[in-house]
Amino acid sequence: MNNNYQRILIAFQFLTIIPLKVQGEISEREIGESSAFFTLVGVFQGVLLITANIILLKVLSSDLTNVFLVLILVLTNGGFHLDGLADTFDAIAAKSEGNVDLDRQKRLSIMKDSTIGPMGVIAIFFILLLKFLALNSLSHFSFPTFYFSLFLMPIFSKWTMVISQFHGKPAREDGLGRIFINRTHFKEIAISTLTLILLFITLQVFFNHYRSNTLYAFILILLTIMYFFCRAWVSFSNRKFGGLTGDTLGAISETTETTFLLLMVVWSRLST
Repeated sequence: MNNNYQRILIAFQFLTIIPLKVQGEISEREIGESSAFFTLVGVFQGVLLITANIILLKVLSSDLTNVFLVLILVLTNGGFHLDGLADTFDAIAAKSEGNVDLDRQKRLSIMKDSTIGPMGVIAIFFILLLKFLALNSLSHFSFPTFYFSLFLMPIFSKWTMVISQFHGKPAREDGLGRIFINRTHFKEIAISTLTLILLFITLQVFFNHYRSNTLYAFILILLTIMYFFCRAWVSFSNRKFGGLTGDTLGAISETTETTFLLLMVVWSRLST
């Protein structure tokens, strides 16, 4: 139990700005195995977003509330994922030298650069805009639809990070990304997936309105889409960078959050 508690603290330490401290030395194995509890970090963020939404709606319009919800999500992540998104898209936009190995090294060096280029700025702008517009669209549907989406969004994105780490390989021989990628195994996927499924069942019990065959079918479709979306990202990263880095994992988290919201908008419109 103490080992699992330690791994949960590590997951929060690496994925949020919450000042949690882990006692003693932390091994690479413990760091990697903490990915099994990434979805619990998503649960915390989901509860925080719902709580913030309830409070903010008492004094602000739904549009302004959704702006603050996006801001809260960014702040709880410490902006790390957005930084990874920007670095990844700056690297993708780099001009080819005509040599695969040289191109990969160039892109990896761009990702290590602390400055943000124009493609990185554009990527951040559109990701934040799409999240805000998707939340705005979902807020016009039923209460369960909006809160269901708001709660599951960060959970799904954390789950996709675990999937990507399992199927990916490290592009570098240093950095934290390598540790997570090399140490994420089937056990970590099984625990995070089981957590996701149990949460969905719990929501089904809580929101009786959502107990429908169409939603069950949609969730299965959603899991499948998100899984293959991750596999596509891993394959793309292998070609462009020679593998995954911490930055590409951040990009995966941001793009899967946005993809999840957009898919929820599509399903909500089709099911009404």
